[in-house]
Amino acid sequence: MRVVLAGQVVEFLRRLPPEPKRRLGQALRDLTREKGDLKALEPPLDGYCRLRVGGYRIVFSYGKRGTIECIFAERRSVVYELLLERILDRLRSTRP
Repeated sequence: MRVVLAGQVVEFLRRLPPEPKRRLGQALRDLTREKGDLKALEPPLDGYCRLRVGGYRIVFSYGKRGTIECIFAERRSVVYELLLERILDRLRSTRP
């Protein structure tokens, strides 16, 4: 499996202190072998999964050709609310 990081995930990782950045980096490397604390999400985020690393969450989906697409990363306390807000904003902006 190949892990692909969205721009938001890359920026989030850059802003972290060294130790959490190291742990999340290792967790992303392990994700290529589908290892880690993984869980499928429930509606309205069905179709996505999360990788838990301490107090952080990375939301991802399985893409085509054996890719894992990491679409969003944030602290546990706000990750799902911010992700839903982002998805709803995109839906609103694509409507005629």
